Amino acid sequence: MMVEKPDIFKHAPVLSEPAAQHRIVDSADLFRGTNEIMIRHDGLVYRLKITRQGKLILNK
Repeated sequence: MMVEKPDIFKHAPVLSEPAAQHRIVDSADLFRGTNEIMIRHDGLVYRLKITRQGKLILNK
């Protein structure tokens, strides 16, 4: 028997104005023509990759 996970984002409130503290960065600005970048966070290095289907995958 399969149990479907609830879609928690489906019922998220819609904000009428963007919050001042949130920035939107275009992925093209981050990747600059490549399909993979490394991100250092809190002393650890993570890999952010664009898949063949155009999705983003973040790995430790």
